[in-house]
Amino acid sequence: MTTPRRETLEKLTPVLTKRWLSPDAWRLDVYERLDGYAALRKAIKADPDDLIQLIKDSGLRGRGGAGFPTGLKWGFIPQNDGKPHYLVVNADEGEPGTCKDLPLMTHDPHSLIEGVIIASYAIRANRAYIYIRGEAVHAARRLRHAVAEAHKAGYLGRNILGSGFDLELVVHSGAGAYICGEETALLDSLEGFRGQPRLRPPFPATHGLYASPTVVNNVGTIASVPYIVLGGSAWWKSMGTEKSSGPMIYSLSGRIANPGQYECSMGITLRELIELAGGMQPGHNLRFWTPGGSSTPLLTADHLDVPLDFEGVSAAGSILGTTATQIFSDQDCPVYATYRWLEFYHHESCGKCTPCREGNYWMVRVYRRILAGQGTHEDLDTLLDTCDNILGRSFCGLGDGATSSVTSSLQYFKQDYLDYIEGRRAPRLSEKTLVGAH
Repeated sequence: MTTPRRETLEKLTPVLTKRWLSPDAWRLDVYERLDGYAALRKAIKADPDDLIQLIKDSGLRGRGGAGFPTGLKWGFIPQNDGKPHYLVVNADEGEPGTCKDLPLMTHDPHSLIEGVIIASYAIRANRAYIYIRGEAVHAARRLRHAVAEAHKAGYLGRNILGSGFDLELVVHSGAGAYICGEETALLDSLEGFRGQPRLRPPFPATHGLYASPTVVNNVGTIASVPYIVLGGSAWWKSMGTEKSSGPMIYSLSGRIANPGQYECSMGITLRELIELAGGMQPGHNLRFWTPGGSSTPLLTADHLDVPLDFEGVSAAGSILGTTATQIFSDQDCPVYATYRWLEFYHHESCGKCTPCREGNYWMVRVYRRILAGQGTHEDLDTLLDTCDNILGRSFCGLGDGATSSVTSSLQYFKQDYLDYIEGRRAPRLSEKTLVGAH
């Protein structure tokens, strides 16, 4: 294990994670001792439009994967329209490799709740929802306990802190469907329907939850709001890059010495993150990695110095996504890794659209043939053709994301596929997996 250099350690910028190691930081009394709800007291005295402008000025972009400017999204909400407004927090973290929202909700739930109250006040919403993944039982318990504490202390409910502003916050557990991470599928699920993406337009800003103006933001996005209110937009922009401001929680997993969450200024490189994590595991050398989870195109060891911000990763041919950095070595097989990801997307497809439903089904079977040593050269053309029929033609981004590892692994590691097809590599799967695969 390597020891990080001082200049690399200085890349760590604990903001959202700064309370995580404090004993009982999830409790209200501890949170209040650590500046908790100070931002709310400041925000509740400001004009809501000024708060929206503050978030615009900070350059905060969504932490859920798309990176859409948060202040701009808030500004889309029509005012004086006579309809109720809603804030919905997307806490349905379920993509393979992604693990930044769950520890935040577990260790520091009040930071999310404080952000919810401020954001709701800014968009004039009197009801908010946190939609959390059903399997996240411990995090949901912490959130519900924190909501009860905040309600009892006067931070939620009627006439918050004597401001005249009312807000009710509901923590809703979903049924564990990855598709509900897509914002419109989440809204359908929240309304009691089957979680499937909606046709857009109309967009949630005008026709969201219960056909009313709705803002849907990720956990990390909303939890950033109190810090921006307290520190100001200039302070927030002092971290990160010009177009990707602030810190980001990078979830590192795989063949490294110390997997975990590392909050750093955006623009840090994988080389520096691996150094912070103590280096690669003994006997392992970096071969491929995902910058933002399994739905982002693979990158290789040649991309070690790509700035991990929205623009830098995009220029390298991938997507920053949820900053779920999965690290694989020369002892891992990109073909098998892609197959396992495809199994996930095939399983999690809601089935609403044909390209995703059928395309992932058949690609899984092609991979099983290849990995069982019965693949053909034509299978590679079939995979690319199938991806071409899924990408941009699916109803939502699940299908698009499923193609990412297929096309990128064929781009960088085609020889690995040929080794299975031409018999230079022993089959990874048995013939039993081929039942129904032809």
